[in-house]
Formats: sequence, structure tokens, C-alpha cells
Amino acid sequence: MEDVARVAGVSHQTVSRVLNNHPNVSAKTKERVEQAITELGYRRNTAARSLVTRRSQTIGVLGSELAQYGPSHTLLGLQQAARDAGYFVSVAGLRDVTPESIKDAVAHFMDQGVDGIVVTVPHPGTFDVLKDITTQVPLVAVGAAGDEQLTGAAVDQQEGARLVVEHLVNLGHRKIGHLSGPAGWIDAAARIEGWRDALAAAGLDPAPLIEGDWTAECGYRQGLAIGAERSVTALFVANDQMALGVLRAFHEAGVRVPEDISVVGFDDQPEAAYFIPPLTTVAQDFEELGQRCISLLLDRLETGHPGAPVTVRPRLVVRNTTSAPPPPN
Repeated sequence: MEDVARVAGVSHQTVSRVLNNHPNVSAKTKERVEQAITELGYRRNTAARSLVTRRSQTIGVLGSELAQYGPSHTLLGLQQAARDAGYFVSVAGLRDVTPESIKDAVAHFMDQGVDGIVVTVPHPGTFDVLKDITTQVPLVAVGAAGDEQLTGAAVDQQEGARLVVEHLVNLGHRKIGHLSGPAGWIDAAARIEGWRDALAAAGLDPAPLIEGDWTAECGYRQGLAIGAERSVTALFVANDQMALGVLRAFHEAGVRVPEDISVVGFDDQPEAAYFIPPLTTVAQDFEELGQRCISLLLDRLETGHPGAPVTVRPRLVVRNTTSAPPPPN
């Protein structure tokens, strides 16, 4: 840093301010310092810095089901938010989610000397396990409701389901089925609850509830059965991958979308706009979710107190797979 300061013609403190994104540095001075950094090939010595600050500038992220769209993009959002805040991320992925595996992973992070831990494990019981773990660093969880022991941020899954049902009801649908995610997933259970509550609020009985497994193959298989039965005029599918399978099954069965059955997905994957027809779906802002979790963790690192839980609101993206129901025969 002294070499950078000499080449840039500034003080050692000014270099430090530039490196830490301090606002009280002019754009011209910042540019000179950055040019000197590039010229000299300067890199921070993290080990030396941690001796002074007693921080590693590393956040541990514990996750599971990372092959699935939601968990994987939650991880990406966390990584980006951490990097924006000047932190690196150490990731531990769980193959089997058990109390022992969660505790072992947290202990591993503590051995690494991380400054904080974010947990994104979408299975019931995870929060209870975390509350029994004592750590010397802040710990937040994606989906946690927030209390004295554990706080976190979550997308409001129930609101997402409610947006779907209200949209379909406003179009005139009265028989709205749900192809859900698998049992044992917190988000899947919340979407089922939101679907049921919204139907009840509209004075409608729950139409068929069918358990899925998040895959397009499952959506295709169940779509063939639903298309043959024609017991619903609209289908709320718990993720876009299963919705893709449903659309293919309906096409093969001669079921027109949306003329015969409307279809709504969940996640708003980038490909959803290019399905045939383009898919109406619920968008989750994983970038905001990551930012909120990292902000909670860093605030707790500074204050020592858990912040209030944060809810990220989803939004409905209306495309071409929903319309008014067909007239009764």
C-alpha cells in the first residue's frame, strides 16, 4: 500500500479509503490510486489484514439441493451480494440433510475462521437445528421467520401462490388445480398453503392437489393424466421445469393452452419467456434475497444483535398461457 501511495502521489490512508470504497475520496484521486494499483499489480494480503481486523473477509454459505433452480440462484445471489460487500464466499453443499451434517458443516466453517454463516437448506427442521448451535459469529438463514436466536430473509411463497390464484379467479376460473413440489420442502409447503388460502378466500373448493418432484419429466407424466381427465380449467404448477413438461404433455394430448386449460408456473426462469406458449409465472428476486441476507449478517456482525426478518415480495409475470376458461359444455 505504501508503494501504491508513492506512485499515486497520495497518502497511505487515502489508498486505504479507496480500497474500502470510502465515500470521501474524489473521483480523480480514486482514478489515480486505481491506476497505480493496476500498474503495480497490488493485491491485498488477506492473512495480514485479518491479523489486524480479526476478520477473514469470508462468509460461509451452507446449502443443499443446489442442482435445483431456486437453491442454485439463491446461492448466486448470496455470492454476488457478498462480493459487492468485499467478502469472499466459502460454500459447503450437503448431500444428506441431517442434524449431524448441518452441525458438522457449521463446525467446519468455524474452523475456517469465517466472519459469518448463511444457511440455505430448504427442508423442515433446519431452523430448529440451527437454534441449537452456538457460534461465535453471526448466523442467518434463508426462510427464517426471525427471533432472538435466528433471523433471515425469505421470498413470500404464500403471496406468490395467492397472486397466481387471484389472477386465475379474475379470469373466471373456478377449478384450479395445483401440481406441487415434493414433500419435505419448505417452499413447496408454503405454496400449497397459499393456494389453499386463496381458493378459500374466493369461496372455491380446492381442486386436485398432485405432488410433483420439480422435474420436467414429472410435469410431463402428470400433464398427460390431467389432460385426459379435464377436471380443471387451470393448473398452478410449483415450478417452471414441471410446467415445461406439462405444456409438452398437453400439446401431445391435443389440449390447447390457454384455450382449454390455463397454466401458471413459478420462478420465472430465463427460458420461461420462450416456452410455447410463453409461460405465465411468478418471479422471485434472488438477487434481492441475497442482498438482504448478507445485509442482515453484516449488521449483526457490527451490532451484535439479530435484525428483524426481511420478506422479499414476488411478482406475477403474465404471458400467454393464461386466459378465460372455456365455456361450459
